[in-house]
Amino acid sequence: MVARVSLVDYRGSVLMDTFVRPTHYVQSFRFSETNIQLSDITNAPPFDEIRNRVASLIKSKIIVGHSLWLFLSIMGLSHSALETRDLALFRPFRRKLYSSRIVDLPTLVHVYMGRNIRLGVEDSLENARACIDLFRSCEAQFEHVIHAGSWPCDLPPASYSQYLT
Repeated sequence: MVARVSLVDYRGSVLMDTFVRPTHYVQSFRFSETNIQLSDITNAPPFDEIRNRVASLIKSKIIVGHSLWLFLSIMGLSHSALETRDLALFRPFRRKLYSSRIVDLPTLVHVYMGRNIRLGVEDSLENARACIDLFRSCEAQFEHVIHAGSWPCDLPPASYSQYLT
């Protein structure tokens, strides 16, 4: 289930930042980690409306993020794999950190940009802006590999393949 959706453009300007009305009963909002409370989502737009808005915003666009397959699966959307730039799967980041596992976004942002995120609570808008900033810092390398006919990312977990077409 998703409680908040934040999308930014290439410069970090907000395209969408909204809470989402839950589709099921929520036992705990994990307020200390999320800073989300019942009053934030009680009158929020319903999930289907947000999913449709997201689908419209990302249609035929290159999307940038961290673990995009999770976002797409939660939203129930699919997107062209060639139009994704997933920083969690970007091989040069993982190689430099000698990691065969997915490196979390705060670590990538700290190592490659010298910036700290998620010092208080997790904030989806802060995450979105950190992703696009991190992507801009490696965009030339990312796109060079693609234009050379290769792919600079590992594959997401196989169980999520239906979300990347």
